[in-house]
Amino acid sequence: MTSTSSAIAPPALTIQPVGSDDDLQQFLDVPQKIYGGDPNWVPPLRSDVAKQLGADGAFRAYGKLQGFIAKRGDSLVGRIVASVNQRLVEREESAIGLFGYFECVDDEAVATGLFEAAAEWLRSQGMMRIRGPIDLSTHNNCQMLIDGFEEPPMVMMPYNPPHYPTLWESYGFTKAKDAYAYRFEPHDMAEQFEKAYKIATKSGVTFRPIATKGEDFERDVRSLYRLFTETFANNWSSTPRTEDEFFEEAKSLQSLVDPDLFPIAEIDGEMVGFFMALPDYNEVLKRVNGRLDFIGILKFLWFRRTIERVRVLAFASLPEHRRKLIPLAMVHLAFQGGTKKNKRYTWAELGWVYEDNMSSRKIVEKAGGKIYKSYRIYEKSL
Repeated sequence: MTSTSSAIAPPALTIQPVGSDDDLQQFLDVPQKIYGGDPNWVPPLRSDVAKQLGADGAFRAYGKLQGFIAKRGDSLVGRIVASVNQRLVEREESAIGLFGYFECVDDEAVATGLFEAAAEWLRSQGMMRIRGPIDLSTHNNCQMLIDGFEEPPMVMMPYNPPHYPTLWESYGFTKAKDAYAYRFEPHDMAEQFEKAYKIATKSGVTFRPIATKGEDFERDVRSLYRLFTETFANNWSSTPRTEDEFFEEAKSLQSLVDPDLFPIAEIDGEMVGFFMALPDYNEVLKRVNGRLDFIGILKFLWFRRTIERVRVLAFASLPEHRRKLIPLAMVHLAFQGGTKKNKRYTWAELGWVYEDNMSSRKIVEKAGGKIYKSYRIYEKSL
């Protein structure tokens, strides 16, 4: 007598577009399915993602998007958003489509299904290349972590499982550009930065903390917008935000700013440079599990006092004043502010910096920064 056995086929894989409100809620549920047991994962705020993708989101004024979710049977196993940022298409004079919000189980068939759905939609929009991960714009979440999975991400920095690069490269994506995050310890500060501060002040530069309230805050945000637009105008794969978009983001961060970490440089009352850093609120957001409901807000207010890490988002000065050593002077001031006796900060991250941005990298590395995480943006022909 013989016996036979057959393997049970896995549930069918389906890729469906996000159309209804119920679809969107499932889309927002996917990360929990992927990262539930990952101690380094910080859940994104569901309300922020929903706002970015919503019909009233700022992106809709200059772009199109389509989200997709992947299921095996009734189980959520992945998601993706394909988008056309018309500002980027016009700036690069190229039919380049974007994709982001990618999350996926470690299953090549699921990843391929999501990529194919995004690619097909982008082709229908006339796109000839696909680039990502970019969540609609580089002003939102972008970049894939490819090295440095041991530590949790800092606020407004990307994170993903180690299996993602393999899934992407198996589909045919290749490197477009890498970027780095640098780690700073308080003892890394060099004396030359204090000398730079003295040189800057003797050259007529004055420094002060950013304003965080009332009309002074609004004035500083307008000046920051002007500086951002001018100094970062040529950033790769990026397009300038409108003043309204910039102001909306600034207001969302207003209550999170520690002025000791955010020095402003002025000459004759005009802003000519800034150093933008924030306490690492991911240490707090991890405790609210992606929801700022009543309990989440109470937890946020309580635990924000315990933050020990700092993220440096950006620093810049107008080119015509760089000989006054303004960037180096602001590095000195920010580190002085972050190491005051009443501060709990123990170290800082600056990220991300593109691999070919040598002018910034030289300043960062002179300040003692050491690369501790690497990121990548990929591209592929359609």
